[in-house]
Amino acid sequence: MSSNVEPRDDPSPPDRLLVLGTGGTIAGRAVQRDDHVGYRAGEVAVGDLLAGIPVPAGLGVQTEQLAQIDSKDMGPEVWRLLLARVSQCLLQPEVRGIVITHGTDTLEETAYLLQRVLAPAKPVVLTCAMRPATALAPDGPQNLADALLVAAQPGARGVLAVCAGRIHSGLAVRKVHHYRLDAFDSGDAGPLGLVEQGACTLFQPWLAAGAEQDSKLLPRLLARQPWPRVECLFSHGGADGWLVRALLAQDAAQGRERADRLQGLVVAGTGNATLHADLLAALLEAQAAGIRVWRTTRCASGRVVSAGDQVIPAVALPPAQARLALLLDLLQDLTGGPLPSDAVISA
Repeated sequence: MSSNVEPRDDPSPPDRLLVLGTGGTIAGRAVQRDDHVGYRAGEVAVGDLLAGIPVPAGLGVQTEQLAQIDSKDMGPEVWRLLLARVSQCLLQPEVRGIVITHGTDTLEETAYLLQRVLAPAKPVVLTCAMRPATALAPDGPQNLADALLVAAQPGARGVLAVCAGRIHSGLAVRKVHHYRLDAFDSGDAGPLGLVEQGACTLFQPWLAAGAEQDSKLLPRLLARQPWPRVECLFSHGGADGWLVRALLAQDAAQGRERADRLQGLVVAGTGNATLHADLLAALLEAQAAGIRVWRTTRCASGRVVSAGDQVIPAVALPPAQARLALLLDLLQDLTGGPLPSDAVISA
């Protein structure tokens, strides 16, 4: 997948904002302008999305089309591109901040991954839309204008998500509605702030730079080898553990030494991460087979409250982010040897 640089404004200003396009609804196109669900995501170029969008004073804007996908199809291939490019550009003193146009379906995963791995001292702002670019009243242009404004804020830092006038932390943002324009929230913590009439109001401080960064994670993620395989399951009425045992049987049949073998399971439990007894029994079998197992809650709101020592540890993250957290945890556990040469980032 190639990167196409499209200079937009006069490049003479010493500082600039970089806008990276990955596709999504914000770049979607529908046959009928009133069709908000039957569109094709990722069709409008990121440079075209910026047409007519106000640019913060004193800054230039540069665009790059890193990918052009529906974000439901997001995965390691595009995440590697983003991690590599964002990490490179953060080192460039003339880059004030980075904006990433992204689909809504997996935005919370990309934001969490970027923050955990990079923990940037500059703002990296993901933005999106719930209506395609061809809609009668698209929400993408305002979201993009707000994202540029946030990326230009003095002192702004960390991975952020900007949608419907709200500024969310990359560690807390989650999609909570499939259709309405204000589709994201930040759980019990609430948003970091708001964008209103061209001004930012903060309720909480920006994320701390480098707070959870591990210098070994980035090169391991960029290495041309499979990422640790972590699957997500749900506990529900009648959950019998069949899927867990099927995954274990598949691994046993294909050989546990494969690079893409199952290494982790995240199970979204009922209520306070409780698990059906039959499912729990199967998960304990997985643990005994060397699989790392975490549990979280399938509830839309609230964090898991620990009930003391548990055989299966609980995490206070939504299932999709918990899966990435376990993946990163497995990478941190690797003992190492020299990294492959293609894992090295060139500035």
